[in-house]
Amino acid sequence: MRSLVKPERTTQTWQWRDQTINYQEAGPTTGLPLVLVHGFGASVGHWRQNIPVLAEAGYRVFALDLLGFGASDKPNLEYSLELWQELLADFWSEKIQRPAVWAGNSIGALLCLMMAAYHPEQVSGAVLLNCAGGLNHRPEELNLPLRVIMGTFSKVVSAPVLGRFVFDNVRRKFQIRRTLYQVYGDRKAVTDELVDLLYEPSNDPGALEVFASVLTAPPGPKPTDLLPKIDSPLLVLWGEADPWTPIKGADIYRDLAEQSGQVEFEAIPGAGHCPHDENPAWVNQRIVTWLAATFS
Repeated sequence: MRSLVKPERTTQTWQWRDQTINYQEAGPTTGLPLVLVHGFGASVGHWRQNIPVLAEAGYRVFALDLLGFGASDKPNLEYSLELWQELLADFWSEKIQRPAVWAGNSIGALLCLMMAAYHPEQVSGAVLLNCAGGLNHRPEELNLPLRVIMGTFSKVVSAPVLGRFVFDNVRRKFQIRRTLYQVYGDRKAVTDELVDLLYEPSNDPGALEVFASVLTAPPGPKPTDLLPKIDSPLLVLWGEADPWTPIKGADIYRDLAEQSGQVEFEAIPGAGHCPHDENPAWVNQRIVTWLAATFS
């Protein structure tokens, strides 16, 4: 088990549309705001090795559990990237009220792109870690057999009895560990603490319904459609060993980095889908260096 820096931070709740949202806040109140947005199935705890370092570097760090995840409420409704985008925009309006740097992993990174494209007044820059191409695969991205399999699976997880059976198997700790072994390049980073962090929210009322809703939700906007709308600086970091969002999909960001001084791209050798948790020392240093150079 890795020894972790224990951050001095406050865990708070915020009411949004009659739902309780869990969030953490750390760092000097005068620091540049930095908002951390987790990926599918994760929570603020997935930033546990980043929050203290970023806060100690002088940034005002906010990290929140998206509705449906972590310690936030899990109402039975239709989840979408657009819903979470509205949550993030409202959180900024109430809690931050200054242009912030938005940093996210996977679908969290895609949400940061959406914020930069649709709420530029709230965004001074963004850090994208293995940015997802959508909340789910688009039909045209799958070959016919896989399209049928995914369509069948979506129906199964939405069924009352079969859905519960599938969910209870997927969320078993050994299955979570097996999945993490597939997406983390360094197996030593897959600790009991990490497995528990992902497992515990799955026991909450409504967790099954969230799981089914997210898996059957529309994919949302494409990064290729969002990027032309964005003027703020971007730092794009990508684990080279990621099987979920393979680095081939990062070519659009590589090309932008070659064409624009506003975009920086860097691959992380050996890292998988969650480099901020797998190799936090490297990622923290790279983010702090970029922030200092870009916003000093």
